[in-house]
Amino acid sequence: MHKPATELPQRQIRALYDADTIRVYQAYSDSIADAALAHGTFVSPPFKMERMTWIKPSFLWMMYRAGWGYKDAGQTRILAIDISREGFEWALAHGCLSHVDESMSKEEWLKLKDQSPVRIQWDPERDLYLRPQEHRSIQIGLSKEAVQLYVNHWIKRITDVTPLAHEIHRLIEDGDLEKAYSRLPQEREYPAIG
Repeated sequence: MHKPATELPQRQIRALYDADTIRVYQAYSDSIADAALAHGTFVSPPFKMERMTWIKPSFLWMMYRAGWGYKDAGQTRILAIDISREGFEWALAHGCLSHVDESMSKEEWLKLKDQSPVRIQWDPERDLYLRPQEHRSIQIGLSKEAVQLYVNHWIKRITDVTPLAHEIHRLIEDGDLEKAYSRLPQEREYPAIG
């Protein structure tokens, strides 16, 4: 049973996961997606290992970011990437918030940011119409050794979910919200870490 959005904590990791893996989403061009699907991981080139890459456990946040795969040529393919839970938890343990917050001084945050290969960002979750919600969804930016670990060790499976994104988008446009909702990945609270 899903909690109504008003009952969800403002910050909570919700994802599709099992005992070994957690699913994250990314959107890419055809060339990057085709190479990743063919090799079971990202291939450089065309994937750029030196750039920060953002992974998102929320399907609807990915749909917002990529416009259901219709936003631009660089985000036409929606990929579901199943990564090891150990890798995901390593990223969280080595992460730094992307913006300074009240828990530390700006100087402390800048020092931590310089040392951290991972950025953590909390953005408003989205509903079926991609409207912002009160509760937030996590995005994780991987750089430096985190990208190497992601590409070479954490990724267990990559699936092209672009057809699913297009199907749900079409159902929403047709006004069949119940069926659209039923086709969403059933994300649930990810267990607290440490």
